[in-house]
Amino acid sequence: MLKSQRTWEGPDAKARLKILRAAKSIAIVGASANPARSSYFVGTYLKQSTDYRVYFVNPNADTILGEKAYPSLASLPEVPDIVDVFRRASDIPAVIDEVLAIGAPTIWVQLGIWNQEAAEYGESKGLTVAMDRCIKIEHARFHGGLHLLGFDTGQITARKAIR
Repeated sequence: MLKSQRTWEGPDAKARLKILRAAKSIAIVGASANPARSSYFVGTYLKQSTDYRVYFVNPNADTILGEKAYPSLASLPEVPDIVDVFRRASDIPAVIDEVLAIGAPTIWVQLGIWNQEAAEYGESKGLTVAMDRCIKIEHARFHGGLHLLGFDTGQITARKAIR
């Protein structure tokens, strides 16, 4: 669906910041042990740059980033505050059902993934739904560590360094 055709709107920037500040744990559904995958990059960022307890959910992996990988959300040792999803848009309704079954309050669907019907369904069941947003980019943006390409530059100024 083209962005111009979308009618559903998720949480605004203030609400997303509130979600990220309140969270203590994040489960990444569709996490990958492949360093070329965006879920690996996001998992690395969350583990190294935040205080969140990060859980990786992938039924085909034993470990990811040196941590145990879980086969499902139901197998996690706790109910995560945010379930971050790296799955196809068509898979989102099933993930929402899993999120509802375990009682997690928020589902965060990654950048480039859009399923408006699933978002409306999740909200109708009481979930907070963020969609088509990268949790790493949002966290870094709110915490001053975002470079144009999404990397933490360690630089506070917006000026380019002279080379």
